Amino acid sequence: MSAAVLYGLVILSALAHPAWNAMVKTSGDRLLAMAAIRAVGLVLGLVVLPFVDWPAAPAWKWLALTALIQFGYYALLIRSYTIGDMSVVYPLARGLAPALATLAAFLAIGEALSAAQLAAVLLISLGIMALSLGSGASRAAVGYALATGVSVAAYSFTSGLGVRSGGTVLGFQACLEIVNGVVMVGVALLVRPRAVMAFAREQGARGAMAGLVSVLGFLAFLAAAQRLPLGPVTALRETSVIFGAVIGALLLKEGFGARRIAAATLVVLGIALLALWP
Repeated sequence: MSAAVLYGLVILSALAHPAWNAMVKTSGDRLLAMAAIRAVGLVLGLVVLPFVDWPAAPAWKWLALTALIQFGYYALLIRSYTIGDMSVVYPLARGLAPALATLAAFLAIGEALSAAQLAAVLLISLGIMALSLGSGASRAAVGYALATGVSVAAYSFTSGLGVRSGGTVLGFQACLEIVNGVVMVGVALLVRPRAVMAFAREQGARGAMAGLVSVLGFLAFLAAAQRLPLGPVTALRETSVIFGAVIGALLLKEGFGARRIAAATLVVLGIALLALWP
């Protein structure tokens, strides 16, 4: 696939990304909501794994590290949404990740960006984080959101190295989904044994849809990260924040004031840089 097609897939995944975050935030039990999403990944991973190549030996350490970081990410995200509004947590967490992933890729593997690519990452990151300015959030909410952003950057980096060293995107993600699903479902059954079935009856359909969106979105990211620089790919994936703001304005009548217009403009300029300059 060409770079343009891969970038396009990442943008499409970003369009759907706010859906499962919104489910976690609005759910009566955020742990069970996260477990439901990961249960979908577990089922899909078990179905797909027999028909795809397994990750090569060098990829397994990255897979294990990615899974470990993602467990921390799930815990931080659940805590962030417990004490903070989605309009604060989501932009801060997702806006910080591209800049950190770019820095990690440069320091660890020498992945240098062109001036245009670097400017694009910075514009997209600033635009995303601008959505949380003036929100009046507590220090705790901001702190957890920033910690969540660090975890997003970390698993974006390690999973990108995993698919590059393993040679198989589907096999890597299938194994990752199985590990994450087993652990998260196991934690849910251990901590909320009596609530699991009730949650499945009441919100099972929502959980299934959010899980499918989550799995497909991460698949698009891995496919792009295997061949393209990690910083720009991560930045495009996090444009989901802008799409979430647009959805909120159009469907929820939340308004799209000057701050959101300015933030969206920065993001669009960053996307244009990636599209127009090779």
